[in-house]
Amino acid sequence: MKRVVDIFGVALAVMGLTLSAGVAVPSTNARLRDLPPMSSSRAAHTMTTLEDGSALIVGGFIADEKQIAGVEMFDAKRRLFRTVRNAITPRHSHTATLLPNGRVLIAGGYDAQARRLDAAEIFDPATSQFVPAGRMTVPRADHTAVPLRDGRVAIIGGSSTGWTILDSIELYDPSTGEFTDLGRMNVPRMSNTSVLLRDGRIFIAAGRRGRGATLEIYRTTEIFDPATGRSTRAADMHIARHKHDAVVLADGRVLITGGSDENDSHGRYDSAEIFDPVRNIFVPAARMRMARYKHRGSSKLLPNGKALIAGGAAQAELYDPATDTFDLVASASQLHGHFSAVGLLPDHRVLITGGYARPDSPSSGAWIYDEL
Repeated sequence: MKRVVDIFGVALAVMGLTLSAGVAVPSTNARLRDLPPMSSSRAAHTMTTLEDGSALIVGGFIADEKQIAGVEMFDAKRRLFRTVRNAITPRHSHTATLLPNGRVLIAGGYDAQARRLDAAEIFDPATSQFVPAGRMTVPRADHTAVPLRDGRVAIIGGSSTGWTILDSIELYDPSTGEFTDLGRMNVPRMSNTSVLLRDGRIFIAAGRRGRGATLEIYRTTEIFDPATGRSTRAADMHIARHKHDAVVLADGRVLITGGSDENDSHGRYDSAEIFDPVRNIFVPAARMRMARYKHRGSSKLLPNGKALIAGGAAQAELYDPATDTFDLVASASQLHGHFSAVGLLPDHRVLITGGYARPDSPSSGAWIYDEL
C-alpha cells in the first residue's frame, strides 16, 4: 500500500500538485462540494460577496492574457452562476472592494493588450450597472486594495507602465469619488500581501521588485498608517517570499502561507509563519500539507477561528491556530489553485472559483466549502 501511495505522490508532483507529506486522509469533517461551473473559465479575476449574499465575479483571463472574461453573478440560494451583460472595461489582475454603501469598486489591472489600467468603475447591485469611477493617480496592476475603517480604500503598490514597480499608495474616497495620493511604502512592491490590522494600520509583507536579472524578492515587511501617510519597517520574515497569502487571525496575528522564491513554480513553499504585531516578531508555524503559491486573497478566517487556505494548490486545507496544525479538506475534484478567487458568504460557507493548474488552462470550476 505504501508503494501505491508513493507512486501517486510522484504523479501529483509531476502535475505540479505536490503533497508535502504524501497523500493524507483529511482529519476534519469539513469538505468541498462541486458546484455547476461558471459561464466562463477565468483566472486572475475577482469575487466580491454582496450584501444580499450573492457574489460578483469580474474579469480574469480565459485561455491567455489577451482573452478576458466578462462578468457573472453567483446566486447563493440557487447555487448557480448567471452572466451579467453590462459594459465594463475588460481587465484581469485588478482589485474589487466592497464599499460601505454596498457598491463595489473595481480598480486597475491589465487590459487585453497587457497595458496597465488607471480606470476604475463602480458596480451598483441595485441596478446591476457599472458606472465610471474616475481614474487612479497612476496605472497599476497586480496591486492590493485594503478597505479602511472609515469606508475609504487604500490602493497599494503593484506594477505600472514599463514594468515600473510602485511604492505609492493612493486613496479612494467614496464620499467624493476621487483618488488621491496617500503616501509611500519604504520600498516598491508587487506580489506582496496587504492586510488591515486591528488598530487600523496596514501590514504589508514581502513581495518583489524587478524581473529577470533584476528580480529581488523581499523578506522585509512594513506597517503603513493611513492617518499619517507614513510607513515604518516591521520585523523581517524568516524567508523571502512572493506570490504568497496573508490572513488576519481572530487574535489579531497574521498568518503568512506559501509563496515562492526566484524559481517561481519550482520554488514553491509549504512553509508558514505568523506575525505578531504587538511584539513585532515572526514565529514559525507548522508546515502546510501542500506547497502553494499564486494564492493571494484566497485564505479566509472562519467563525470558528480556523483559517481556510483555499488557493494555490490542488486541495484546500484548514489551519487551526489553537493546535498550530494544517489539515487537508476533502474534495470530490481537484482545485485549479493558481489565481483563483475566493469569498466568504454570509452563511459562513466559502465560494471558490476558477484559477488554473497550467497557465494556458484557466478553469470554469466552482466549489463550496462547508462544515458537515
